[in-house]
Amino acid sequence: MKVLIADDHELILDTLVAFIDAAGGIEVETAPDFPGAKTLIENDGAFDLVLLDLNMPGMNGLAGLETCIALDGAQHVALFTGDTSRDLAQRALELGAAGFVPKTLPAKSLVNAIRFMAMGEQYLPAGFMNAEQPEDSHPMAQKLTERERQVLKGLTEGKSNKEIARDLDLSEPTIKLHMKTLYRKVGVSNRTQAALAAREAGLF
Repeated sequence: MKVLIADDHELILDTLVAFIDAAGGIEVETAPDFPGAKTLIENDGAFDLVLLDLNMPGMNGLAGLETCIALDGAQHVALFTGDTSRDLAQRALELGAAGFVPKTLPAKSLVNAIRFMAMGEQYLPAGFMNAEQPEDSHPMAQKLTERERQVLKGLTEGKSNKEIARDLDLSEPTIKLHMKTLYRKVGVSNRTQAALAAREAGLF
């Protein structure tokens, strides 16, 4: 199985390649921008799957997706993005994308998604199109990253750090870092205050 991941964030690329290599059975190539990805597809070809970062240099949004889908060397093409709007996902799939992969997806789940799409199946995270997303335009939510919102949601549900870490496939120290940041952004000093603030604001 041969996969190309195109993204201008070197850290994201390095992390993904490490997880994919560890999983085994997948040959990975990378590109830092759309022109580089296009050149690799045209010259090396026969990629079972191409993952494109929506906002990398040269991508030009969904126009880059359409261009890539039309290339002979890209058997399946999917969007890999931090933008988790359902409208964007719907448009990408209508254009023929093999999937819509949020960057918030845990690395283990991403490896499974890559295998799934490379075999010709269309991928969306479970429940993505049906999930309620009112918090996206909420004043408090706009202060937070998506991951911080996920952690805050766990706090409002009374979950422990260990439970939140397990749900998000992250380590407990990482959860603590997210909590420290969201406390500062929300203007509270502990988990109880954070949960109450979110509830009172009607975020969850």
